[in-house]
Amino acid sequence: SQLGQDDFNRLEPYLKLSPFMQHSVLFEAEQEIKHVYFPTSAVVSLVVTLESGDMVEAAMVGSDGVVGAAAALDGRTSLSLGIVQLSGEIIVCSIDGLKSAALQSSKLLSLLIRHEQTVYAQAQQSAACFASHHVQARLCRWLLRARDLAGTDTLPFTQEYLAEMLGVRRTSVTVVAHTLQSAGMIKYARGKIQILDV
Repeated sequence: SQLGQDDFNRLEPYLKLSPFMQHSVLFEAEQEIKHVYFPTSAVVSLVVTLESGDMVEAAMVGSDGVVGAAAALDGRTSLSLGIVQLSGEIIVCSIDGLKSAALQSSKLLSLLIRHEQTVYAQAQQSAACFASHHVQARLCRWLLRARDLAGTDTLPFTQEYLAEMLGVRRTSVTVVAHTLQSAGMIKYARGKIQILDV
């Protein structure tokens, strides 16, 4: 929505709208990124692996952003795993196409840099939240962000998946989900969470 018509015209030949299923891997950590992704209805998680081998989500991107733009701007190596958190459509763009368009437009280049700074700030916030907040606060924050990006109060997440994204044990998620359900804030059944009270 912040993209001007001239910038869109430069990018259009390199864009392809594609459907992606939940849990699809867009790119692996420390691997070359070949495409840049603009989610339209899908939601993408950027996940890092800890020294323990556990994974935790660093940032979440939906229709408000782009995934992999830094690869187009400098290196082509990802620092994180990019995985589709919620099924939907994503506009896929070649790295060379985005880089070419960005080099022709200072406005587009500035927009991409600002977005990368925003994702970095979100990752910092996630790290601070991971270090200082209990599982309940982290889960609530995560569910609200996912709800905002998905545009729905019903989210298709298993407890195992939530535990993985939060970097905690499944039993911790089970206890918190039960507490939130007892308080009337969510309804949880068979891999679906309905947010009842925002």
